[in-house]
Amino acid sequence: MAARIRIGIAGMGAAGWAFVPAIRGEEAFELTAIAEPDAAMRDAAAAETGAAPYPDLPSMLQSGALDAVYVATPTELHPQHVAQACAAGKHVLTEKPMAIRVEEAQAMVDAAARAGVVLQVGHSHSYDLPIRRMREIVVSGRLGRVRMIHTWNFTDWMARPRRPAEFDVAQGGGVTYRQGAHQIDILRLIGGGLVKSVRASTFDWNETRRSIGAHTIYLSFADGAAATAVYNGYGHFSGAELTGGVGEWGMVEKARLLHGAPAPAAPSPEQELEVKRKRARTAIPASAPHQPHFGLTLVSCERGDIRQSPDGLLVYSEGGREEIALPKDRSPRDLVLAEFAQAIAGKPTTHTGRWGLANLEVCTAAIESSRAGREIELRHQVPAVD
Repeated sequence: MAARIRIGIAGMGAAGWAFVPAIRGEEAFELTAIAEPDAAMRDAAAAETGAAPYPDLPSMLQSGALDAVYVATPTELHPQHVAQACAAGKHVLTEKPMAIRVEEAQAMVDAAARAGVVLQVGHSHSYDLPIRRMREIVVSGRLGRVRMIHTWNFTDWMARPRRPAEFDVAQGGGVTYRQGAHQIDILRLIGGGLVKSVRASTFDWNETRRSIGAHTIYLSFADGAAATAVYNGYGHFSGAELTGGVGEWGMVEKARLLHGAPAPAAPSPEQELEVKRKRARTAIPASAPHQPHFGLTLVSCERGDIRQSPDGLLVYSEGGREEIALPKDRSPRDLVLAEFAQAIAGKPTTHTGRWGLANLEVCTAAIESSRAGREIELRHQVPAVD
């Protein structure tokens, strides 16, 4: 058996905690270290995981106890932390969005190339098995060429516990950066990756929580296909009503969400932060009874259509409707780590730093398009690896 990849987690918020069970279950990896500036969160993570605790990423990198780093810190810190990890010769998995500005993402890609290490972006929902299977069907040609892809999601994202930076668009906040990154990743994977241009409208209509809370984004692909991403984070309607009641992580949504009642926001920033701390360890389940649904995605090809079902896919073609059941024995984060291990082993993969840069380019172009009222041409797009 090959030596296990020693991995450390930088940042023990919800994203960091979500990878703990995946790392424990993935034979290729061993969790050896965690870095977290909040002492209480750091101590809790060390006690739970048995990993060596460090107050910051530089001290964790200097320990010599790891081969790779998962950067799960706030978005505004990703460029600095990825650069530090690359300079230390560590392979890097960074949370999405990989940065706030395209120039920062390019610098991260360049840093990994100089150091000769892997840079991968994830988790994002194109890792989900139903989305990957959609891409496989498209590539197979059984339904002809893909012509249209649509993805819709309606959530209470704007009402959940948030740090102030999560609402500040200048710091990578708002739903287009935070949630649109998932949608763009889904659309680009299914469509092959090469988006030609973007036209979008973003919306900010909540007077108490000012940020981009909704968007409609139109993508034109280089091969003539078109795609739309619709997201509304204001919580009155739940996208789970479109997916058989199944939500983002494959769990049946709470009745509160299905009846138009978003969670009330905490009354003060201090209470908001405390709620977020408590939520970090339980927000993302390690396993689920159904397939994950980041809203509803519908793919239209020349000879048929594809959408998710609670447990797989529904394919509509000239031969009728076919349901494809998909296995549930591996979580989306299991699939992220499997791809990361493949990349470290030198195999070609899709979710590279350049892929993450291309996703970010679309998100920033969508915001720019809405502000300027015009279509934005793209120049950093890369193809999917099949």
